[in-house]
Amino acid sequence: MSKFYSKCLSGHAEDMKLIIKINGLNKQQGVGLIEVLVTLVILAIGLLGVAALQFTGSFANKDAISRTQSEFVASQVAERLRAAARVSTVGDGIVVNNQYFDSSNYNFDGLSCSGSTHPYKCYCLSRPAGVPDCETGNCGELDMAKYDGWALSCAAVQTNPQTTLSLTCSDNDAGDIYSCSAGSRLQVILSWPVTSAGNQNYTLNSICNPNSSDSNACVVKDLTL
Repeated sequence: MSKFYSKCLSGHAEDMKLIIKINGLNKQQGVGLIEVLVTLVILAIGLLGVAALQFTGSFANKDAISRTQSEFVASQVAERLRAAARVSTVGDGIVVNNQYFDSSNYNFDGLSCSGSTHPYKCYCLSRPAGVPDCETGNCGELDMAKYDGWALSCAAVQTNPQTTLSLTCSDNDAGDIYSCSAGSRLQVILSWPVTSAGNQNYTLNSICNPNSSDSNACVVKDLTL
């Protein structure tokens, strides 16, 4: 009787071990809901980080393109002034036509068009009626200055429609007939609005941000006539 009872107990113990073993294996199969949620949270955080990086990178890329184009245009201004320079009739040195320093000569001031909001498509794909034809026709100093102002303005907005161009002169002789006498200091400024995004912060130059509410990046080139 005792042997039979011991054998039954032994068999029952073996069955219990088998049941526990099977149940343990069943618990390890598949992925629990908590593991899935944790995985989704980690994945979402990673995707948000990538999106933020791309967003910040797009701002930096746009600013880099605008700055590169503005550097190119500023060099073009210097070249066109050099090409337009002539000997002064008053005193020594060289001068250019006064029209080059008229602010209405730049940024398509006084011109109008319809059909597009992008200034390059609006004003530059074809020559506006108010701009002299200096490509096929003969132009004097005044017409050439107007044409150069239009061409340089087109180059400025080619990659960023919000870029503006200005050319100013600190005239060292206000008593003569020239807006910018020989030896005067010229300043070329190309500016465009910027906004901070993420870790992209701008150190604003006071030259192109005269007002506290302004937020512009710029390229500044100083020349001597």
